[in-house]
Amino acid sequence: MIRLQSCEGNPYQHTIDSLKKASSEQGYVLLREASVQMESEYEMPVVLPMQAGTVYQFVFIGDPTSRLYEVRMYDWNERQVVYKKNQWGDVDGNVISYTYTPQFSEYHMIKPVQVNKNKKKLCGYVMLLKKPEPTAKK
Repeated sequence: MIRLQSCEGNPYQHTIDSLKKASSEQGYVLLREASVQMESEYEMPVVLPMQAGTVYQFVFIGDPTSRLYEVRMYDWNERQVVYKKNQWGDVDGNVISYTYTPQFSEYHMIKPVQVNKNKKKLCGYVMLLKKPEPTAKK
């Protein structure tokens, strides 16, 4: 059984604050966020309900000293719908962010992973944001 454990403190607070601000300016609202302890080379599954037709933004922040960062997302039928990969030295570096609009209202599983040759225990941070439906004007 996998138990999520939060990290001691939050080493990514500055990055998180700037991403939240930028996302808010684009009209997104924060649904969920978590700082989680991860182990190098092991996926950390995150299961989230998503509504069809809603625009979501998912953000994963990994340890800056890791060499590789990947995020895979699967729909309820275990079909991979998103795959993102960053390597140390890439422009985005330790931050993977993408938008996704599901076709069906169902649970999705998101699996971030990071590879670090020097550290076994790592800190990761995940956020799920959504763009609210426009309200009808009378």
